[in-house]
Amino acid sequence: MVVDLIDGTYELFRHFHGLRRFTKGEDRPFGAVVGVLNSVLEILETRGTHVGVATDHVIESFRNRLWPGYKTGQGIAPALLAQFHPLEEALAAMGVAVWTMVELEADDALASAAALAERDERVEKVLIWTPDKDLAQCVRGDRVLQVDRRGKKIRDAKDIREKFGVEPALIPDYLALVGDAADGYPGIEGIGAVGAARLLNRHGPIEAFPPDVLGDRLEDAKLFKRLATLRTDAKLFADVDELEWQGPTQAFAAWSERMGAPKLLQRCMDAQASRA
Repeated sequence: MVVDLIDGTYELFRHFHGLRRFTKGEDRPFGAVVGVLNSVLEILETRGTHVGVATDHVIESFRNRLWPGYKTGQGIAPALLAQFHPLEEALAAMGVAVWTMVELEADDALASAAALAERDERVEKVLIWTPDKDLAQCVRGDRVLQVDRRGKKIRDAKDIREKFGVEPALIPDYLALVGDAADGYPGIEGIGAVGAARLLNRHGPIEAFPPDVLGDRLEDAKLFKRLATLRTDAKLFADVDELEWQGPTQAFAAWSERMGAPKLLQRCMDAQASRA
């Protein structure tokens, strides 16, 4: 079987800002939600039936206590924030496994789900649908892959090495050195992408660096690595069969009407019928 793991927060942002190019600033109350549901349905129709979606129920997480500059919900358009919780409810009504994260982030849920699915011998492929750099650390050979829908690429471990210059397991170290502007930590001043890859390939993880390489910046690097390291211990499911889509719940008819997208219900019913 193939397991598809979707970054629901990223998809919500993608569809929201994509719609804004066509709506001339008039945000539809459920426009981005409908876009995400259509994307998930496309996967169910064309790829497989074992699907999970991770969302940030709130933007802040335990990482905000570790680094005051870590990303927050500040600056996010209110019309976008207003669609976070409706997305979670609509996905659940559609019958899709959805993990709403509070203390952890959606990325931690994706990493945890990938680790859980990888342990099941029946799983042939795990596809993580997000372009986020930190999820590259979850890639394993050609079995756990990262799907960059924006760049139209599916990356295995070899592709990650070509893109970043390091093995997937060293991505947290790499990001600790170069920083991640999207997440709000700066990395180590004076170390760029090429230099970071060179240091990591020469010495291994940050903890193995000779003392003179980072000097008094070592503790900052360790902190940034902790920020970049995704948690894999979220208790999301006991068996991968819990991710198998069985069709929409009875509540989805009302949701499709509320969102002004009645065709979604018919697509769900057609997809369910084709599986049967």
